[in-house]
Amino acid sequence: MTKKRTGQPSTKLDRENFMQVFRQNFFDPTFDSVAAEISAVAEIAWQNYQDKHKAPITRKAGTGFKDPNYDLSVEWIATSEKLKQAALEQRTSKDRILVINASPRNEHTCPSEVPKSFRLTERALQTLKAQTNIEVDFLDLSLLTAEYGKKIYPCKACVSTSMPLCHWPCSCYPNNSLNQVNDWMAEIYERWVRAHGVMIVTPVHWYQAPSGLKLMMDRLVCADGGNPDPTSTHGKKADEARKMELEGWDYPKHLKNRAFGLYVHGDYAGAETLRRNLADWLEDMGLIAAQGQGIKDRYIGYMQPYATNHEDLDKDQDVFKEIDNVVFSLLEKVSEIRNHPEFITKHEAIQDPRPK
Repeated sequence: MTKKRTGQPSTKLDRENFMQVFRQNFFDPTFDSVAAEISAVAEIAWQNYQDKHKAPITRKAGTGFKDPNYDLSVEWIATSEKLKQAALEQRTSKDRILVINASPRNEHTCPSEVPKSFRLTERALQTLKAQTNIEVDFLDLSLLTAEYGKKIYPCKACVSTSMPLCHWPCSCYPNNSLNQVNDWMAEIYERWVRAHGVMIVTPVHWYQAPSGLKLMMDRLVCADGGNPDPTSTHGKKADEARKMELEGWDYPKHLKNRAFGLYVHGDYAGAETLRRNLADWLEDMGLIAAQGQGIKDRYIGYMQPYATNHEDLDKDQDVFKEIDNVVFSLLEKVSEIRNHPEFITKHEAIQDPRPK
């Protein structure tokens, strides 16, 4: 067995620092009238932090798990069962397309204006809804900046310790003792599972994906080889996970054989690179690219002022036609995947000799 490496400094807060961080949630003077109640809650939170109440409510895993007597988080069980049900329904439901607006800009918070990506996803939604027998789901990642309590927590990179330590769905969150709760990914996993096709519309931020999109991407690592049975590693037991991986891990691709389309837009640099990065990521997860006009990068208002970005989009109506092309190419690929089993048979016959 390999040796577990440690040595980072402790992240443990003392009582004074914990209370200081906790009370920041109630900085607004309107909370002063319930100061005594907040102090009482703070004491309970401190004790839970001391006792490491990551998953305060558990039940025995039961049948279907390697260790049926292991105490599993009821929150994880609920998410896992939803994903299993979604996967079953996905096989027989109407074609379902998940459209994702990856821009964090939102008119209901600081920028006070809708992003171009939202306008482009609106066009995609309109085009999709005009088709028959299509279900449409819209995931607006700008809610991370504009809706109370919306969070996607960062990936903790369990997979870098060992693939079986990365559970499907992610079991790192919620972590109640660290106040890492209300993780949006529990819902987002289900929406990806239900989809037959995924279309991402995104701007370029500093040559890369916007932060909300990148958070979602990283947290989807568990879909690419993640372990659906946390009892097999008794939670986060690194040595048990390493042993499983070294004995042979099959890297299950939980989102494989779904189609994807992309529309990446920028204003002066990085669109081509981000388009390639996103396509590579999706193909690594086992999704299948929409051919023809299904993957596109475009500059809107090239080298023009930010202040005129919407006017520049208004002037370039061909952009909206390109969005339509991505939609139709994606629908064509979804149809090919679902209606021609021989396509999947041939696709899956091409095995990666070095899965990771």
